[in-house]
Amino acid sequence: MEHDQNSDQPPPYYLAVVPTQPPPQYGELVGTRGWSDTPSQPYHINQSMPHANVIHVSQSAPPRRKKSLSCENSSHCYRGSGEATLLLVFLVIALWLGVCYGPSLVSGHLSSSEAYQPSEMEKDSCPSNTVECDGRQECKLGSDETNCLRFGSNGALQVKTNSAGSFLPVCYSGWNKGLADQTCAQLGFRASHSTSSVKDGSSTTLTVTGQTCNTIQGKVSVNSSSCLNKDTVSLQCINCGRQQSSRIIGGSAANLGDWPWQVSLHFRGFHTCGGTLVAPDFVVTAAHCFPRKDSSYLVPNNWRLYMGMVSQTMLPVPEMVEKIIVHESYDDNTNNYDIALLKLTHYVDYSNSIQPVCLPAYDKTVSPGTKCWTSGFGTTEGTARGSTSLMEVTVDIIDSSVCNRNTVYNGQVSQDMLCAGDMKGSKDSCQRDSGGPLVCKDSDQRWYLMGVTSWGVGCGRRNMPGVYSRVSRLLPWVYSKMQQARP
Repeated sequence: MEHDQNSDQPPPYYLAVVPTQPPPQYGELVGTRGWSDTPSQPYHINQSMPHANVIHVSQSAPPRRKKSLSCENSSHCYRGSGEATLLLVFLVIALWLGVCYGPSLVSGHLSSSEAYQPSEMEKDSCPSNTVECDGRQECKLGSDETNCLRFGSNGALQVKTNSAGSFLPVCYSGWNKGLADQTCAQLGFRASHSTSSVKDGSSTTLTVTGQTCNTIQGKVSVNSSSCLNKDTVSLQCINCGRQQSSRIIGGSAANLGDWPWQVSLHFRGFHTCGGTLVAPDFVVTAAHCFPRKDSSYLVPNNWRLYMGMVSQTMLPVPEMVEKIIVHESYDDNTNNYDIALLKLTHYVDYSNSIQPVCLPAYDKTVSPGTKCWTSGFGTTEGTARGSTSLMEVTVDIIDSSVCNRNTVYNGQVSQDMLCAGDMKGSKDSCQRDSGGPLVCKDSDQRWYLMGVTSWGVGCGRRNMPGVYSRVSRLLPWVYSKMQQARP
């Protein structure tokens, strides 16, 4: 099925109805990096499904990949004897399906033009006099205090307070390990990894006040004079972006430890998308991996996450998903905001083959021509099925102005997207790589997650490079959701 390159709309992810039984399989599908309707069934993992929280779906409005909700009262059916018992069992099952899946079982899918009406549990309620970044949570879900921290280059901590109204560096004087741990925990990390001072020439800074507060923005105030020796806080919450293997081969199978942040997302026993470990219990992936056509994709218990592996034929014990959080503004017409966050049921144990990648600074840019890397278990050239081995390939960052030429993507690449690949073709991500990492190595020798595999026309085609969600532009959303989902 070819994509019309002269169309006004970008290539759709879902050019065929996504089947529910069996789950979507590998195969050739133009315009997508995640789905296909090929009936083959590779890498099915037959195992029991332990209990996890599920999505509660309102009958009046099926969800369109919104932040997950807990279904607190799941029904359990038990086998009995006699016709009356069987009838009762079927009745209970019917009622449970109606409650948890609603009309999606009848309609099959939602059209992309249908407006999603979020449930009351998904919307944060705030009083009319709410003050953002004052250190006091006034909104029910805390959204008023979740976009008050960010990191600049060299890990420079910047905090926004209600009095300053903008992000400012924090003076290192008065800073300590306890404050560092509290700040990182506030962001959804376990604790801080390291903290130090960094030079900053800002005329206005923040100073630690010693006030009792659960958030760092409530413990600092504007400092009228400059910091002593212009020393401000640099903070690193995790030891990230370190490869345990020094051997890298482009365009071939990766070795264990080459990309220790790589995650394989299995839906009902099938590899479906890629993901990236960014914290002990958080994985970043793509929003389109959770299609609105079937609400079962928003049920955490239907997913298994595999880490520390490079082969689909040798899978370790899976990690379980506690919550699926899809960007509220994701648009499958424009492909904007194609990002999602998975909260795991517990912290993963780091090892030589399992490590988190670094998130970039809020203002981090990558120059065109920079060589970065993408990896995944997606389709390889000349085949219609995904690779059993983790594949890696180096790709060049391509200027958005080039990607937006009428001979390429004709203006469809937004400022929240990043192009990478080879304009001549051959080097590219492909189907089933969706949600996987595009990483670039910085001068500090650490690897940073710059992109999330999103979309493209075909794979490795001339003038059709891969398009990735630009992580630096989506950092406020990532950090805010990590804060809201933390224990």
